[in-house]
Amino acid sequence: MIDIQELTKVYGEQKAVDNISLKVEKGEILGFLGPNGAGKTTTMKIITCYMPPTIGDVTVGGFSVQEDSLEIRRMIGYLPESNPLYSDMNVVDFLRYIADLRGLTTDQNAGSIREMVDTCGLGDVLHKNINQLSKGYRQRVGLAQAMIHDPDILILDEPTIGLDPNQVVDIRNLIKQLGREKTVILSTHILSEVQATCDRVAIINHGQIVADSSLAELQRDLEGKATINIEILAAQNGIEERLGKIYGIEEVREVFPDSSQGRSFRVIAASGNDPREQLFKTAVEEGWVIIGMSREIRSLEEVFHKLTADISVN
Repeated sequence: MIDIQELTKVYGEQKAVDNISLKVEKGEILGFLGPNGAGKTTTMKIITCYMPPTIGDVTVGGFSVQEDSLEIRRMIGYLPESNPLYSDMNVVDFLRYIADLRGLTTDQNAGSIREMVDTCGLGDVLHKNINQLSKGYRQRVGLAQAMIHDPDILILDEPTIGLDPNQVVDIRNLIKQLGREKTVILSTHILSEVQATCDRVAIINHGQIVADSSLAELQRDLEGKATINIEILAAQNGIEERLGKIYGIEEVREVFPDSSQGRSFRVIAASGNDPREQLFKTAVEEGWVIIGMSREIRSLEEVFHKLTADISVN
C-alpha cells in the first residue's frame, strides 16, 4: 500500500532523510519511532504530499507522490503533530467543512459526522467553538477530521497526546480495529502505545532506518545473552556451583542471599541459549523447590535507547 523507495530529503546541507526504503502493507499498523530531529515527521510529510522528496519516490496505492499527489491525498487521513483546526469555528461546522472538502455527499456528510462524533466522543462539545476546548478535546476533533472520509490509509502523529487514560484506551482500540482493513502509520513517543497497538516497528535515527521488524524480533535480536532470575527454597550450600555446571550457562550470581523467602540467583546463559528447562530438571534432581523463575526481556524503551544511542556515537 505504501512503498518508500530510496527516499532522501535535503535542507541546505542537512539530510533530514537519508536514502530510506520501507514498505507498509494494507491491514498493517506500523509504529514509526525516532528521537526528535530523526526524520520521521519529514518522512510523513512526504508520504502525505505536504512536501516533495529531494531524491527517490513514495508510491501510495500505486500512485507517486511526485506525479499523483491529489489521488494520494484522497486516500489518506492525516493527523499531524500540529493539529490543523480552525479555532473560530464550532466543532460541528468544522467537521461539515472538512467533509465538504473531502467531497462527501450531503447524506455521506451527515452519516460520517455522526460516526466521528460517537467514535471520538464529541457529543458534549459539538456546538462549542474549538478555541474553547481543552487540549484533549481538540485532539479528538483532529482525529475526527483525519478519519471523516473513511480513508484507506491513516497517518497519525502523536494521536493520543492530551487524552485522559480512558480516552487513550479507546483510541488505541480504534486504531487496532482500523488496522484490520486500513494501513496505519502511528508515530508516538509513548512506547507502551506502540507495544499495545502496532504489528511492526520501524525506528529512524539521523535520517536512516536503524530497525524494521516486529517488536518480538527486535527484542530477540538485541537480547544477546539470556538472563534468568531464579528463586530456590533450599538451605544447602553448593547451589551456585551446581547451577554453573549446566550446559550453556556462563555465569551464576547469588542475589539477596539473606532473603527469608528463599535464595535468589541471577543466571546468565550463552547467546542463543534458554536454560529454563534444564534449570527446572536440575532442581527436580537435587530436590530443590523453585518458588520463582523469570527470563528478563528487553523493554521497548531499552531497545529504542540502544538503537538510537549506538548510531549517535558512531
